[in-house]
Amino acid sequence: MTGVALDDEMACIELVGLVTDYFENRLSESDRRRFDEHLAVCEPCVRYVEQFRVTIELTGRLDEGDLDPELRETMLDAFREFRKPESHSD
Repeated sequence: MTGVALDDEMACIELVGLVTDYFENRLSESDRRRFDEHLAVCEPCVRYVEQFRVTIELTGRLDEGDLDPELRETMLDAFREFRKPESHSD
């Protein structure tokens, strides 16, 4: 499977962008169906989703006090940077 989708088929890159909504049960019925169909044929995405699931399980066991404050800020800064919309300069 590649990052390019044909017709209604979900691309790997789209799956990556929807994985949080998948775990939070926020996908529309059609997106959930497309997500599940993609996982049925794409082993790399199955591994990615499983790694995401394990990460959620492990981090769910952490309390805020378990993290070094400096590490916490570094992680939050990285997340903020990741979530920023891309700026396009023409």
